[in-house]
Amino acid sequence: MHSVPYAKETLVMLVGYALGCFTSGYYLVRWRTGEDIRWLGSGSVGATNVGRVLGRPGFFLTVLCDFFKGLFAVWLAGYFRLNPTGAVLTMVAVAIGHIWPAQLWFHGGKGVATSLGALLMFDYSIAFTFAALFLVVCAALRNFVLAGLVAFALTPLALFAADYSLTSVFGVSALALLILIAHRKNVPDEIHKLMTGRKLKSDKRAVPK
Repeated sequence: MHSVPYAKETLVMLVGYALGCFTSGYYLVRWRTGEDIRWLGSGSVGATNVGRVLGRPGFFLTVLCDFFKGLFAVWLAGYFRLNPTGAVLTMVAVAIGHIWPAQLWFHGGKGVATSLGALLMFDYSIAFTFAALFLVVCAALRNFVLAGLVAFALTPLALFAADYSLTSVFGVSALALLILIAHRKNVPDEIHKLMTGRKLKSDKRAVPK
């Protein structure tokens, strides 16, 4: 009896997607308040909106759960000895599950914490590259959301320049694209806040003392 080609890889990817679908913020708010977080605050099931509803403990617990499910998904890929391509596809699958969970009608979070957990398990040096870029960009922009998006967009370029494998570059590029898509509605507001803040600072400097 012949084995089905790529059956193990497909199974692990499906498990990765299922792990991603466990949107901890949604279930935490449902457990603590009995309400659907999609109808509260910004309507997002992510950690930031959970923090608005449940405070800092809810925020940090959601971040940790999202981070570790990404990490665990890629750990499973290693446990079942998937090749780097299989690990990358599992990493992408868990992010897709978080952003578009089937049981919530494909209305999930933004995928940042989950992607970082997956990256850390896949190759910690890539996670550190992202962190370094994030700190530099954040110092320049002073905006966490935009800094994270720019850092994710720049990380594949940095990996390519550093001669990482094309598999790694592809995986991080896919994650960056998913995260940018998930944030597409937030970007104009964040840019507006950034420009407004700089204009206010400029106006204050222009006022004669």
